[in-house]
Parts: sequence; structure tokens; C-alpha cells
Amino acid sequence: MKKFMDEDFLLKTETAKKLFAAASKEPIFDYHCHLSPKEIYEDKPFEDIAQMWLGGDHYKWRVMRSFGIDEKYITGDSSWHEKFNAWAQTLPYCIGNPLYHWTHLELQRFFEIDTPLSPKTADEIWNKANAKIKAGGFTPRELINKSNVAVICTTDDPADSLEYHKLIAEDKSFAVKVVPAFRPDKALNIDAQGFAAYIAVLAKSADAKIESFDGLCATLSQRIDFFAKMGCVASDHAFVYVPYNAASKEEVDAILKKALAGDSLSACDIEKYKTALLTHLCGEYVKHNIAMELHLGAMRNNNTKMFKQLGPDTGFDSADDKEIAQPLSRMLDSLDAKNILPKTILFTLNPKDNYVLGTMLGNFQSSEIASKLQLGAAWWVNDHIEGMTRQMTDLANLGVLGKFLGMLTDSRSFLSYPRHEYFRRILCNMLGDMVENGEYPADMETLTEIVTGISYKNAKAYFGV
Repeated sequence: MKKFMDEDFLLKTETAKKLFAAASKEPIFDYHCHLSPKEIYEDKPFEDIAQMWLGGDHYKWRVMRSFGIDEKYITGDSSWHEKFNAWAQTLPYCIGNPLYHWTHLELQRFFEIDTPLSPKTADEIWNKANAKIKAGGFTPRELINKSNVAVICTTDDPADSLEYHKLIAEDKSFAVKVVPAFRPDKALNIDAQGFAAYIAVLAKSADAKIESFDGLCATLSQRIDFFAKMGCVASDHAFVYVPYNAASKEEVDAILKKALAGDSLSACDIEKYKTALLTHLCGEYVKHNIAMELHLGAMRNNNTKMFKQLGPDTGFDSADDKEIAQPLSRMLDSLDAKNILPKTILFTLNPKDNYVLGTMLGNFQSSEIASKLQLGAAWWVNDHIEGMTRQMTDLANLGVLGKFLGMLTDSRSFLSYPRHEYFRRILCNMLGDMVENGEYPADMETLTEIVTGISYKNAKAYFGV
């Protein structure tokens, strides 16, 4: 019987172990996350492990609810110690869930605790972890440095002042590059409640008036230019599916004016507006060499009662099953025809669409950069052993796995960086199996280039940081 999560965890062959030895030395390029630049700048120490672990982590909240934990001990007013004990009660039953491995990787890497967390060990781990936190070394920047992170792309609204990015960049004592990613969902979601109020906020941020579609485009162009000057190399978009419904500028202008006046819009109106605005944004992304990340297939805020109580991003989202191929193809083709197709990363929350996206990549590749169109990493509910292996296997079957951009953290927690180690172990084990099975030669030089590329170097080259 193997020891629980030892140094060879998930590495089943000698080739895998050798490859992981190389991959583990690479820094982390975290090209999509939800860390707060304000928290990175202020660098305040955390009070205890529960605050670090359970504050804002809807992954954990979901399984705690499934285990039957009362909401009081999840998002309610109970103490952090009580919430920690509720998590310790839940975790042993999460066998097969990546949270079980992530939790113990975090205990091992940050707290030097090898003991599995359970109600029997909760007091011991609570005391030992909190003693380490109290002794120092657990501020956001210290955790980032300890994790060997080179670049962080946060997720930022176009109206954001980016004041904390500026302050971080000016602080020469912190070598990690923290850059904004442009996320214009609120400007695109013309059908969302509060759209008109948001447009007013956006206009104020740019000291502009937005009374027409041309005015909106000009304002967003101004904001993209500002983001680019602040180091932005990526944009981020959340769509259930990528819309495509071409319309004249006059039609789109009329649709925007209807929305600003509070009038109702048809589904056709909404698609025409989103198509036109996304097309404009893509032209700006190409101009500034900004990559476009498209996160597809998430059906959000399913539980109305809990949305009213807790708001968005609290653990009530799931995979959608809409057909996405036709509109995505038409959108990408229209952009390519106009020479405004940016570097594009296609993520799906529903793995049934891996082949839809994986085959779409080859339609629009370019010699200007290797794998200009990418199949994004197994994302959100898919970033477990099976999901990561399936995504990489599908990419290997359909494209060039060796140019894959690798893992992203997609987290609000400064303790989440061992997820990159988890991914690298799965990657190295997968390639090691191919070699040991005679499916690929034992060319360690090329194999090492592949795993170090996927771990870090490909993202560095792709984003140009």
C-alpha cells in the first residue's frame, strides 16, 4: 500500500517522476484568477486557517451543503473555528473529489502538515496551522512568493481605476508581475438588471458621455487603451454560448437606446447587440495584442432563493448544455475575415463540448503564433483528475498538446496555488504512461521541453510577458 499523498503522488511510472522533477521547478503563470489586487497590495496577514480556506470558496460551500451542513456554518454568522470544524466534518466523505487532494496539498505545502483532516484531527490541525500563521510568513505576498508565482492576471471591470495595480507595479520590493485582465461582461450583458446604471458608471470612469453605440465603443476603446498601458495581456468573457447575429450599426444603436431607456428587448435584439460589441472589442484586442478568454457553458445563479440571500458566486452555478458550434464558428469566421481575430482561448464548463471546441481550433490557426487558438484548461467543475486527463487527451487527439497553455488557478484564495502542482503531476503521469506503453519514444529532451512548456513557458510566450 502506498503512503497517502507522498512525494510520488499520482506519478505511477519512472518516466512520470523524471518529468515531474523538471516540471515542478517551473514558475507559475496564473493567467486567470479572481485574487484581489487590493489584498495583494495591502498584504495584511490572515487571522486563521479557516479565514484563508473558507472565505469566499464556493467549491467548499457546495460540498458542505451536499453533506448536510447548516448554512450558518458555511456563509452564516458562526465563528471561523466553527466553520473549520464543519469543513473537517465534511472532508473525509469527499473521497474522489479534488477538494480532498487540494486541501491536503495545501496543508502539506504551506503548513508542513501531513495528517489527513477529519473530526479526529481537527483540533490538532487547527492549533498547528494557526501557530504557523501567528509566527509569520502568511501574508498574500508571502504565499505568492512561496508558491513560485511569476505572473498574476487578475479579473477587472472596465470601470476599475486599477489603482492597486499601479501601486503594486511601483513597489520594487515585490517582483511578481500583477496585471489586470479586461472583463467587460457588464457592458455586454444588455439584458441584465442594472445595465443602464452600469453604463453610467462606465461613462463616469472615462469622463465621457454614453448616449449611442459609437459613444459606448469609444469609451471601451479608451478603457482598453488604459488597461494596456497598465500591462493588460488578457481579456475575459463569460458566455453561455458565443452569440452571432449580424446587424447594421443603426440597428445596434437603436437597441442600445432602448435598453438605456428601460424598454424591453427581444432575444434577437440581445444577440445583435452582443455580436456588434464583441466584434468591436476584438478589434481593440488585436490592436493591443490582448488575448481573449471565452469561458463558455456556465448556467449561473440557478437557485433564486439563495441568490436573493447571498448574491452571485456563492455556489449555485452548473453546466449548461446549449448547442454552441454554429454561432461560435460564425463569430470566429467573421472576425478572421476582418483580420481582427485575437489570440483566443476557448474554455467549456461542459466536457461534452471538448470536441466542438477542439475541432474548431484548427479552422482558424495562424503562423503568427503557435496555437493561436487554444483549448482552455479543464475549468471549474472539471479541474479534477478525470477532467484534466480528458481535456488533455482530447486536445492531444485533435491538436498540438505540446503548445497547450496549461493550468490556471481560477480562485479567490491565496492558498490555491498547489492546484498547479496537482495539474503538473497529472500531466507528467499521462505522458509517462505514453512512454512506458511504447506510444511515444523515451526522448527525455523533447518530453522535458513539452512539460516545462505546458507548465509555464508556453503561457509566457503566448501572452508576451
